[in-house]
Amino acid sequence: MKPTFEHDWKQDYIEAVIFDMDGVLVDSEPIYFDIERASFAHFGAFLDDEEHHGYVGTTLETMWQRVLDKHQLNFTLEEVLNHHNSNVIKIMTDHPDLRPMPQLERWLDWLAENQIPVAVASSSPKVLIDLIMNKTGLGRYFSIRVSGEDVAHGKPEPDIFLQAADQLGIKPSACLVIEDSRNGVKAAKSAGMRCIGYNNPGSGSQDLSLADLQITGYEQLWNLRNELLFSS
Repeated sequence: MKPTFEHDWKQDYIEAVIFDMDGVLVDSEPIYFDIERASFAHFGAFLDDEEHHGYVGTTLETMWQRVLDKHQLNFTLEEVLNHHNSNVIKIMTDHPDLRPMPQLERWLDWLAENQIPVAVASSSPKVLIDLIMNKTGLGRYFSIRVSGEDVAHGKPEPDIFLQAADQLGIKPSACLVIEDSRNGVKAAKSAGMRCIGYNNPGSGSQDLSLADLQITGYEQLWNLRNELLFSS
């Protein structure tokens, strides 16, 4: 079924595309969920799926501070982050199944051919963004990479997308964001950008209703490429 626009799609041309990373460029959210569940249990926190999925799109610092507070854990933020980050880097470095989403590279090649610049804006730490870009081969597309570490406030605040637009040299209203989380969609819309919600089952039960359009894969987006008002 062809997706339909759920909100008014402004008639300004799109001059740049900003991608979230996890769940959008690579299907890594299920891997993170497993790592996070192990870390939560290590520190004595046992989260249900609703709470866990509610942290998708936020920075690790935000997630862990909320978990520490809600579950009244007697550990410092530094302690839990050091433990968790070391596990994430080790597992992601060795993981055999990190690869680009299906049909993504055809879409990225088309954007490049049409001189539409792109950026990554991910809540993940910069070292993890670089690791995944290098491991998947996607790094050749993304010279602009903005991390949650680069801004004062993470998603759902708009800071990370505004920073990406600034680095691209494109006004926010001319940027299109592709996001798989409720927090990310809210951040994109708060930044004054158009947003496509990527319905990825691996990202949990995310409410993407604020997105202008929802898709389930890049093949759908490919078929809509001539309807999205790209400048060229």
